[in-house]
Amino acid sequence: MPVPVPRQRAIPAVECGQAPAASPDSGPSKEQAPPGTHQAENAATRRENTRENPTEKREKPTDTSTETSTGTSAGTSTSAGTDRAPTPGVRAESAAPTNLTVLLIEDDPAGSPIVPDLLDQSGKPIRVRTARNLTEAGRLLTDDVHCILLDLALSAPAPARTNTDGGGSGQGGDAEGDDELAVLRHVLELAPRHAVLALTSSSDAERGAEAVAVGAQDYLFRDELDGRLLSRAIRYAVERKRSDSAERRLAEGRLRAQENRRLERGLLPTPLLAGSPLRFAARYRPGRSRALLGGDFYDVVRTPDGTVHAMIGDVCGHGPDEAALGVELRIAWRALTLAGLCGDELLGTLQQVLEHERSDDEIFATLCAVDISPDGRRAGLCLAGHPSPLLSRPGMPARLLPYDNNGPALGLLPGARWPRMQVELGAEWSLMLYTDGLIEGHVGGGRERLGQDGMVELVRRQRAEGLTGEELLRATVNEVRELNGGELADDLAVVLLDRTA
Repeated sequence: MPVPVPRQRAIPAVECGQAPAASPDSGPSKEQAPPGTHQAENAATRRENTRENPTEKREKPTDTSTETSTGTSAGTSTSAGTDRAPTPGVRAESAAPTNLTVLLIEDDPAGSPIVPDLLDQSGKPIRVRTARNLTEAGRLLTDDVHCILLDLALSAPAPARTNTDGGGSGQGGDAEGDDELAVLRHVLELAPRHAVLALTSSSDAERGAEAVAVGAQDYLFRDELDGRLLSRAIRYAVERKRSDSAERRLAEGRLRAQENRRLERGLLPTPLLAGSPLRFAARYRPGRSRALLGGDFYDVVRTPDGTVHAMIGDVCGHGPDEAALGVELRIAWRALTLAGLCGDELLGTLQQVLEHERSDDEIFATLCAVDISPDGRRAGLCLAGHPSPLLSRPGMPARLLPYDNNGPALGLLPGARWPRMQVELGAEWSLMLYTDGLIEGHVGGGRERLGQDGMVELVRRQRAEGLTGEELLRATVNEVRELNGGELADDLAVVLLDRTA
C-alpha cells in the first residue's frame, strides 16, 4: 500500500481547493501519523473520513485519469484542477451537485489560502477547481464552469515564460503590470463566455481597476477575502456577465436588423418612368413578421422607344429564400426588358433563371407582365399562372382583363409557352396589377375568401367614391385587411398605373 504523503498543516485542503492525494484502495490520505500511533486508530480514522467524505473516494480515480498530479518541493502532492473536497464534518447529503462551479487560476494553489469556504445563494457549497497555468485552465474550462478567479500577482510570470523575445528570459523590459494584464487578456480570449474575477492585493487597487477596464467583471483584494464576500462577488460576476452577454446579443441583433432593413430597402425596386405620362403607385406588404421583403416582387421600367413595361410576380412560399429568389427574378426581368426581350421570349429566359437559382425543384413562380405602347392606348399582356389585372375607365365598371390564354407558372413545365394577348386600354384608364395576397384574405369571421369578384366589387365602389392613385390603393388594402379581421397571412403586392386624358 502506498505510503500516505504529508501535506502542510497550515493550509487545509478546503482552503487551497485541493483534495488530498489518495490511493484508490485506501481512501483519502491524511497527514502521516507520528511513530507509535496505534494502527487501529488510523484505520478507524480512515473509515470515518470515508463516511464523511464519500465524494473524495469517487472522484479520485477520475482525477488520476484526467488530471495531472504535480508534487511540490515541500513534499505536498497537489492534483492540478481537482474539485475542492467537502468540508470535514459535513454529512454526505451536503455534497449534492452544486449550482455554481468556479475555476481558480494561480501558480501555487497550495501555497496561499486564497479561497475560503464558499456557499451559493441556496446554501450549497460552490465547487472550486484549480489550475496552475493557462494550459491546465483551458483543459478544465468546461461548460459547467460559471466563473474564473484569476490571481493577477501569482499569474504574472506566465506570459514572461511564454512570450520570450528573441533569446532573452522574457522578464525584462516590460513592467510587471503589463504581464498581469496580458495573462488576463489571454484568459478572456480563452473564456469569452465566462465571468472573470481578478484577485489582487489591497495595495494595488489601480491594477484591479485596469483589469475591469480590460474585461473582468470585478476585482477583489486577495488579503481581505472571506467566504461570504467571495460568494457574493462570484454570484454578482456571473449575473453581470449574463446581463452583459444578453445586452451584447441584443445590440448585435439590432445592428443585424438595421443592416437587413437597409439591404431589403435597397432590393425593393425603383421605377424607371422618366419621360412617361403615366402615374405610378404601389403597395407592398410581406407576410413574414418584421420583414421588409417577401416572395412577391414587382417592377416598372420605360424603354427608349417609349414603351412602359410593368411586371408583378409571386414565388411560392414565404421565407427568406423565396424573398431572395423574388429579387433575383425581378432584377433578371429588368435586365432582359432593357435588353429588348418581351413576351414569350422574355418569360422563357426568366424560367431558365428560376430553374438555376431555386433551392428545390418544387419551387415555382407566377407572373403577370404588361407592355404599354408609347401612345398609352394599347397593351400586350402575358400571364404565367397569375391573376389577371383589373382595368377601370371613366363611366365604365372595373373589370378583369381576359385570361383565357393564361400560361403555366414559371418552373412547372419545361419548354412551356406564354402567348401575348393584345388589349385595348383607351384614352383614360387605371390598370391594377396584384398578387393573390390581395384576394385570398377571408371575408368576416368565416372561411369564405374575398376572391377576384369580391376585389372587383370593392374597387368599383372605391372608384365610384372618386378615389384614384395612392388613395385608391390605401383604401383598398385597408378594407381587405378589415374584411380579413386583421393582418393578411400572405405576402401582398399591388401596382397601379394611371393615364389621364
